[in-house]
Amino acid sequence: MENIFEKFFTRMTENRQRQFFQQRQPQKGGTIKALVIVLIVFLIVEYFVLIPINLRSPDFVFFFSILLVIFIALRSLFQASFDKVNKILSVVIALLLVYVFAGQLISSPLFFASSYQKQLDVDKNADFYKDNPKVNYQSIPVVDKESAERLGDRKMGEIVDYVSQFEVDNDYVQINYQDKPYRVTTLSYSDLIKWFTNHREGLPAYIRVDMVTQESEVVRLDEGMKYSHSDLFFRNIDRHLRVHYPTKMFETPSFEIDDDGHPYWVAPTYTYKIGLFGGKDITGAVLVDAVSGDCQYYDIQDVPTWIDRVYPSELLIEQLNNWGKYTHGFFNTIFSQKGVLKPTDGYNYIALNDDVYLYTGLTSVSNDASNVGFALINMRTKEAKYYAISGAEEFSAMSSAEGKVTDLKYTATFPILINAGGEPTYFMSLKDSAGLVKKYAFVSVENYQIVSVGDSVAEAEKEYYALLKDNGKTNVDYDTEKLTAVVSDIHEVVVNGNSQYYFQLQDSNQVFIAPISLNAQLPFVKAGDTVTIEYVNDESTSQTVSSITIQ
Repeated sequence: MENIFEKFFTRMTENRQRQFFQQRQPQKGGTIKALVIVLIVFLIVEYFVLIPINLRSPDFVFFFSILLVIFIALRSLFQASFDKVNKILSVVIALLLVYVFAGQLISSPLFFASSYQKQLDVDKNADFYKDNPKVNYQSIPVVDKESAERLGDRKMGEIVDYVSQFEVDNDYVQINYQDKPYRVTTLSYSDLIKWFTNHREGLPAYIRVDMVTQESEVVRLDEGMKYSHSDLFFRNIDRHLRVHYPTKMFETPSFEIDDDGHPYWVAPTYTYKIGLFGGKDITGAVLVDAVSGDCQYYDIQDVPTWIDRVYPSELLIEQLNNWGKYTHGFFNTIFSQKGVLKPTDGYNYIALNDDVYLYTGLTSVSNDASNVGFALINMRTKEAKYYAISGAEEFSAMSSAEGKVTDLKYTATFPILINAGGEPTYFMSLKDSAGLVKKYAFVSVENYQIVSVGDSVAEAEKEYYALLKDNGKTNVDYDTEKLTAVVSDIHEVVVNGNSQYYFQLQDSNQVFIAPISLNAQLPFVKAGDTVTIEYVNDESTSQTVSSITIQ
């Protein structure tokens, strides 16, 4: 009887062991199944995250390492073992993580301070007066981004069929269009339903704001824009770029228009030029037709000249900061800080020679209230110039201008640097609580107590030149003219809620502009009346008068 029970239990044990080992046998095709699942995960994540497939991208290396971990886990599950292949892949993951962390460490300024300092080639011998001739007031941008948004929204509100379907994107990129500074932005779909009902035709228009005259317009397109940030699926501009250029690393695409007003997206491409992951710099740009989606890549030296913005502002400020910071090496920035400069906390844009330049001041690290110089950087070519002009930093100048209109509680825009009558000068607009430009101010860089404020640029300019002379600046260089003539034509135009009068004089092709604040009798002026005007002649086709007397 005992032998029978022993045989029974022995047979039971053998059967259980056989079943156990059968269950632990590797499933056929386990590697393929794991690979398919990982590929599906990759496609889903890539669709939403849009990571560049490039080993120079730390994000991709981390993502690829995670995919390998998932593959190893699935393969171990399907193969019922942690075999030699999985061990090799585990080593690969460890090496990739070391590659990223060690690469970032050895690419830091601690080891390459000189390379970081030289990444921006700055001309320290630039001549401010040569590069910035006496300012043409037809090109002074008086509208900042916030004011452009208000003007654009107001114009958009006038078009009922658009307001119900679209919103205004808040980018408002500054460009040069036909040699004048503008801010442009696209429309966007209001919501998913509005996208569904309108996406076949695309976005029908974009908004263009003249930064000089403050005039805004909704530019209707013959064919709608099919590619934008607000589009979905593969017509989203970022996804469209990733599908066509899966390995390129992109900065955020910016909206621009060519000289014919056709809309494009400009997507800068970048790489790291110092070590493995340091010294980020632009290598070129992909130009995308916003209507058709056609793409064309250009190396940085071949980018079309009508494109104004290839280098992002933040990158230029970072490189300028490194240029001033690492002049005498890395450890000097920690200890003696000899000769260390830094950009001021704000920046603005200047239109010069049909290009857009980033402007900012440079100050010492001691955080005093003065600048030791200024920098201008071309946003298409990265050509950089340094002007050794000392004076008040921008925020002191802004406070000084605001102090002239304390009772009105206007706020100053971040200034731009201009050559006004041979004097380095801050120019800024003064805005009311609604964000609309109401007055204009000139502030001397050398002495920020010299401040002029006027209802028009010409009025503020005239007062500024008088103040310069009163303060001993006898070599102020500007052209002023006084003219008495008969009015041949006159029209009232409301600009930003203020009445301005555009008129012509007999035997003159120029257009003269007079704000209502100059003379309360302007509404009664008609063709045939004689007037005496005074204006600063900047040799342009239209002139803003600084005074007008009606005979």
